[in-house]
Amino acid sequence: MAEPKRGLTRRRLLIGAAVVTGGGLALTWLRPDPRRARLEPRADVLEPSAYLQLAPDGAIVVQVDKAELGQGVLTAFATLVAEELDVPLAAVTARFSGIHPLYQDPTQVTAESSSMRKRWKPLRLAGAAARAMLLDAAAARLAVARGELSTDGLGHVVHAASARSLPYASLVADAAMLPVPDDLPLRARADFRLLGRDVPRVDVPDKVLGRAGFGMDVRLPGMRIAAVARPHEFGASLVRYNEAAAKAVPGVHAVFRIPTGVAVIADTTWQAQRGVAALAATWTAGPVAGVSTASVHAGQRQRLDEETGDRVRDDGDVDEALEAGQGIIEAEYEFPYLAHAPMEPMNCTAQVRADGAEIWAPHQGADLVRQVACQRAGLRRASVSVHTTYCGGGFGRRAILDYVDEAVAIAMQVDYPVKLVWSRTEDLRNSWFRQATVHRVRGRLDAAGKPVAWHHRLVAGSLAKHVMPVVLPILLPDSLPRPFVRGLADGVGELAQRIIGPFQARDGAATMPYAIPNVAVDIIEWDPGLPIGIWRSVGNSYNGFVVESFVDELAHAAGKDPADFRRALLAGQPRHLAVLDALTGRAGWGSSPAGRAQGLALHAAFGAVVGQVAEVSVAGDRIHVHRVTCAIDCGYALNPDIVRQQMESGIVFGLTAALYGEVPMENGRPLVSNFDDYRMLTLADAPAIDVVIVDTGTEIGGVGETAVPPIAAAVANAVFRLTGRRPRRLPFIRDANLREG
Repeated sequence: MAEPKRGLTRRRLLIGAAVVTGGGLALTWLRPDPRRARLEPRADVLEPSAYLQLAPDGAIVVQVDKAELGQGVLTAFATLVAEELDVPLAAVTARFSGIHPLYQDPTQVTAESSSMRKRWKPLRLAGAAARAMLLDAAAARLAVARGELSTDGLGHVVHAASARSLPYASLVADAAMLPVPDDLPLRARADFRLLGRDVPRVDVPDKVLGRAGFGMDVRLPGMRIAAVARPHEFGASLVRYNEAAAKAVPGVHAVFRIPTGVAVIADTTWQAQRGVAALAATWTAGPVAGVSTASVHAGQRQRLDEETGDRVRDDGDVDEALEAGQGIIEAEYEFPYLAHAPMEPMNCTAQVRADGAEIWAPHQGADLVRQVACQRAGLRRASVSVHTTYCGGGFGRRAILDYVDEAVAIAMQVDYPVKLVWSRTEDLRNSWFRQATVHRVRGRLDAAGKPVAWHHRLVAGSLAKHVMPVVLPILLPDSLPRPFVRGLADGVGELAQRIIGPFQARDGAATMPYAIPNVAVDIIEWDPGLPIGIWRSVGNSYNGFVVESFVDELAHAAGKDPADFRRALLAGQPRHLAVLDALTGRAGWGSSPAGRAQGLALHAAFGAVVGQVAEVSVAGDRIHVHRVTCAIDCGYALNPDIVRQQMESGIVFGLTAALYGEVPMENGRPLVSNFDDYRMLTLADAPAIDVVIVDTGTEIGGVGETAVPPIAAAVANAVFRLTGRRPRRLPFIRDANLREG
């Protein structure tokens, strides 16, 4: 085997982090103090930070700088402020924010299940500061000591000794003139009124009554609809198209080329799509012509055979341990390309003028949207406004803003607002896919059945070159020359790719929690040329399956119960043990009905530990998942009902991928068209889901993505216990092991 080309040493990791985030330091030095930069220009509005404004008319507005993707940030943000401000939740209005330096850390992005982890304290501090300032204003108004005052939970300052009270609204203008206090004490958990309770979601009434504004709901005076003809093969070039035929379609107003294809503008979506069909566009062969899922997997296996890759974890001496004796267990796992398939397809409304632009879009990063618009239209940041809408799902897809770039490119050529709408087929075929990967794992048990060696090797591509061209310019001053910024972004992207490689592929592999003395994880970087991006739970989505499947394989080889086997290896992991104990107790581990079996999996990601037990039956090659029990330790569950919702959502999402999810590639093109060939889990096949929340007293963790990684392994492990056949290829419907015997 070849020597490693490079190893991920501590020094290289630090250098890589500096390359990727160094621009954030430059932004910190040059931008206004984010704690003091006001969002509200009126002096009589109380604004302890840009997150919160209290107006003299009684309005209390919390700014939501994260995208509402269904994960409940509107409710959570409002609850955090209401708790510390001591007002009813109904008194707080949650509003999608604009772009502000306070929200950029270093970019204003919704990802990595980080919304509550990053905003848990700042929002509470904003509410506490506002309450303290109101108390100070009331003390001056009533000529009493501040310590004699309290608040009543209804938006009043109360002086109990004189039976006087003042509504917050009457104190706002005076409080706004006071200095913002620092280092305020926050409520103890024992005193919470709202946090930790099943508070109803604030967005449900608008969604139920059709008042919520999604990207597809944007309507502007004079607006028209656009659709785009794109190549079926990635990277193909346009040869010819029939402009006259498209213009002959009723309702079509304009046809012209843009960088990604040919745009058609019409009065309605249907007319625009008919115009695209009439173009009869033809294309050259793309640079990945001939590339297929089979050729990608063959190339990955070849690299596993011939290359060592980068060692991202190296405990003990795994090579010596694997050569030291008998008891070697080996397995190979295979994953397909996956689309995100949010229920709301990609869309964006844009209007571009000579002096600026406005963008209305469902997205996962307002400043990313602005930067894409600036780069496409040659505008400065101050001249671009971004209006955030509700998102009908995201899962990482709305962090890659090619649809915004297209909408701006179209709007630049007309003098009216244009809404670009992708069809479901376009959405599936033009995704930035969860990458296909192949993994090989070797382990060894000693004579007592205890694992002494673990070697995980995988092939993955890097996302750095796709991320840096947009992220780095955000971190740099807007005054720098455009060519310099583009060159720097491209150069840093290439450097980051060389230094840190496929960083996302470490998630869940390098962090494998089991106490095994000799552990190595190697990642081989290879890019077959197909577009890959961020997919819900990122590398955890495949590494969770590999790790928890192989742990089960080791347990079987050792002749031990899978739960007991894990428990023995988690002695130094109290959160994992607490989740495992709660999970097995709640699921009735080991007591499946006749004809069914249970499978178990654990995974830690984004500050949370999640365990799942799946109860399944198998008929031929059809797997029926009857029940899933889920236990989660996410630190403090600030809204248990939303935590349960996110666990249910992640299980359904992950189970869809495990059972059916696949984007077959052939000749450089994806062979999917709609939900008939990119199947979703339906209500008829959905399992009963039971969620138990475990509180170990740790810091708050994420919940939006954490339920996805364990579910495939839990199902596969149950299938093995029931049939003796081990699924190692996703989706399970394609796994030949299920059709053996």
